[in-house]
Parts: sequence; structure tokens; C-alpha cells
Amino acid sequence: MVTIARIFVLAFGVLVAAVAWPQQYPSKSIRLILPFPPGGGTDTVGRILALKLSDQLGQQVIVENRPGGGANIGVEVAAKSAPDGYTLLIPTITNAIGQTLYTRLSFDLVKDFAHISLLATTPLILVVHPSVPVRTVKEFTAFVKGRPGQLSYSSSGSGSAAHLAGELFSSMTGTKMVHVPYKGGGPSMIALVGGEVSLCFATMPSAIVYVRNGRLRGIAVSTAKRSPTAPEVPTIAEAGVPGYDAGSWYGLVAPAGTSKEIVARLNTEAARALKQPDLKKTFDTAGLEILPSTPEEYEAFTRSEVAKWGKVVKTVGLKAD
Repeated sequence: MVTIARIFVLAFGVLVAAVAWPQQYPSKSIRLILPFPPGGGTDTVGRILALKLSDQLGQQVIVENRPGGGANIGVEVAAKSAPDGYTLLIPTITNAIGQTLYTRLSFDLVKDFAHISLLATTPLILVVHPSVPVRTVKEFTAFVKGRPGQLSYSSSGSGSAAHLAGELFSSMTGTKMVHVPYKGGGPSMIALVGGEVSLCFATMPSAIVYVRNGRLRGIAVSTAKRSPTAPEVPTIAEAGVPGYDAGSWYGLVAPAGTSKEIVARLNTEAARALKQPDLKKTFDTAGLEILPSTPEEYEAFTRSEVAKWGKVVKTVGLKAD
């Protein structure tokens, strides 16, 4: 017969185990999925964060680049992974755009993930190949207008921030350019530097090194305010296209169903990593603005971004299968 004392002991044991289990996390390595190839802004953020979290958690955080499918393949892999805290994902604005752009997604960026924290934001920068003879937004607009459909611009994929920034620019200026998607910011920059395309609305981490070494020319940044990384570069809005505003961001999520204790732990560790002086210096140099948040704030932000860019996709008339 089970006595009352025995029941109490069993119940107490279960309670202790429930409290202790989250504290034991992690007990093995963690996979951090990046839905883009090496070389772009997501790769920069992911690899720096992985090093910091590895040190702080006492377990290796292994970066896994899973590009393809408009940045959807890696997200799908993460969404279908076990919600145990050992698979994480860095989604970006591209994935928020994709919720409307793609009609056959097998995941929902809001419902299928436990949101941990927003990590950073970055402006896009309009960069051109040196062979394009322009130095200002007004010169660029006039140059493109005189050559409708002749200039091509690269992006990290259909539905990416770079793609939508180009479409938004065309719609606001009455210009016509040809979009050429690549499988990530790294390949996109390589194509531009090599002269395969004429321009790009690139993330700052992808492009700034090429601007500084003279292999590309920075014309203007996409956000409402100038970037502290390149304060000499004007905004597109102030340089001739009033109201133009676009940017990119990076966050951290886990599969839906991940325990609140693990989400809280990862949120704390991410915030701690983002406060480290060496990480901040690296992010500043790359044009990334650190912007940590609570899980609730990040989920609300994701919802708003899906809605915001969904309107742009529909207004421009974009669609992908």
C-alpha cells in the first residue's frame, strides 16, 4: 500500500526534477540553423553569436548553413525539429516577407516558433559596380530611367530584403530594373563585385568591406536615419526619394513547444552575449545595431513585420511558388 508519506516523497521528487531539469540545460551541443549560405549578414550574426553562446552555456553551438528555397529550407528544418532547445534558428526579414510571397509554405513564422529575442537590425546600402558612372541617388535614378530594363540588381534571393528594397525603389521612382536572385548575400556580393550585375540593395555586413576597399561604390542607405557605420553616406530619402525606408533584422527562435524555462534561459544568455564589448565592436564595424528584446516583444515585432511587408508584396504584385 502506498502511504501518504510515500506519495509526498514521490511528489517532491517530481517537483525537484522539474525544477532541476531546465537548470541542467544544455547537456549537449546545440545546432544553430542559418537559412543562408556563408558570407552574408546572417552568417556574420550567427557565427559571432554562436561563439559567445558556446562560452556562456558550456556546450558547443554548431552553426549549420541550410540555404535554398528562398531561405525557406532552413526554416522548415528548424520548424520540424524537436522542441527541446537543441535546435535554434536565426530568421530574418526575408522570412517575414516570405510569409506572403510564397503561397505553399509548410510553416508559419509566428505560430511554429518560440520567439527568444530580436538580435540586431541593419540598414541596406545601395551599392553599384564602379563601372556604373553615378555617385548620388539623383544621378542613379536618372541613369536607370534612361536605360529601362537594362540594369540588373542582385539580391540574396526572391523575397529577400534586397529584392523588396529594389522593387520599392522602382515603384517610388518610376524606374525599371531586372532582379537577379542569388542564394544568399555572399553570392550576391560576389556577383556584383565581378560585374555580373550592376547594383544591389545589400545588407551593411555584406557590402561595407567592399565599399571601404573601393571595389563597390556606396550611394545611399535605405533607412530613415544615416548609419553610424558610414555616417558620410546619405539616406535614400534625403537624397531624392522622400519617404523611402527599408531595413533588415536578425532574431533567434526555437521550434514551437520549447519550454518557457529554456526560452527564458536562452533569452538571458543572448542578452548577455550582446552586451559583450568585443561583440558590440564587431557588430558596429559591420553596420549592425544591437537590439535585444523580450520573447514577447520579439513575437509582436515578427507579427508586425509579416503584416507590414505583406502589404508591400501585394501592392507591388509579387508572387512566388
